[in-house]
Amino acid sequence: MIILRFFKKWQRDTLREELNMKLGKKVALWFVVPFALFFILFWVVPFLYGLYMSMHSFSLINGNRGFIAFGNYIKILFSDSMYHTSFFLGLKNTLIFVGLSTPPLVLISLALALLVDHLPDKLKGVFRTIYFVSYSVSVTAVASIFIWMLKGNGGYFNNLLISMKIISAPIPFLESQPFVWLSLTIATVWWTIGYNMMLFINALNEIDVSIYEASAIDGAGFWLQLKKIIMPNIRNVFFFVLMTTIIASFNVYGQPRLMTSGGPGQSTKPLIMIINSTIMDQNNMGVGNAMAILMGLIIMVVSLGQYFMTREKENIKSN
Repeated sequence: MIILRFFKKWQRDTLREELNMKLGKKVALWFVVPFALFFILFWVVPFLYGLYMSMHSFSLINGNRGFIAFGNYIKILFSDSMYHTSFFLGLKNTLIFVGLSTPPLVLISLALALLVDHLPDKLKGVFRTIYFVSYSVSVTAVASIFIWMLKGNGGYFNNLLISMKIISAPIPFLESQPFVWLSLTIATVWWTIGYNMMLFINALNEIDVSIYEASAIDGAGFWLQLKKIIMPNIRNVFFFVLMTTIIASFNVYGQPRLMTSGGPGQSTKPLIMIINSTIMDQNNMGVGNAMAILMGLIIMVVSLGQYFMTREKENIKSN
């Protein structure tokens, strides 16, 4: 009887576990389905439709005027058309912005995270909020603030420097190169640095405090701890921040659109502005979508290159 009761109890427990596992899988499925649905609706479908339009002669007014295969891509990459000129101009401007904005966005945010991490616990929350609050401001507000501060005639910063007799004439921060690139970079860093900082702070919080204490007893200073303890432990987060920052900088639009309108001339007109102008102003959705596909491929190549470089370095260190 005892064996029979034990067997029945084991059978009930087994059935209950199987039922819980089945219910758990169903619940998990219901959590995954909305994401998969929105991913298909708002990414896969638009991407496929954009790819379809890029291989057709498409316009906003006349619609589809026929299949032309890779004609739009050839027109962009190899012809002497205005689309070839504008695409590579936008790509050059975008690469300049990526090169200028990425190092400070990564390195300064890491420095701020290290600074906050060394503050007393009572002050950490305050300074995290101070540094992060700019990220919650819209790009329109950021552009308005920096136009007010940096414009050539009547700008706050120029008026301050003139009143202090540091300069005799206004500096063309938003009117002339290289000052325009400097202004766009400063505005972008101020606006978005808080997000990267929070990622680094979370990574630093995962490091065991006892490791710092043991290294301090052995005489390790801050720079040695940074090299031997901090960077190895936050390496994955560091490269994630680097990759996402590069991708975000590739997609720059609001700052140059609102602060400089792509000027002076077209020297700060990024690729997304070129794509928008091609579709909306020149009424050519086929070429515009082909430009967008090419831009996506460039970002993918840069991201994969960064990934494999990181992976190769890790393999060399492990060997």
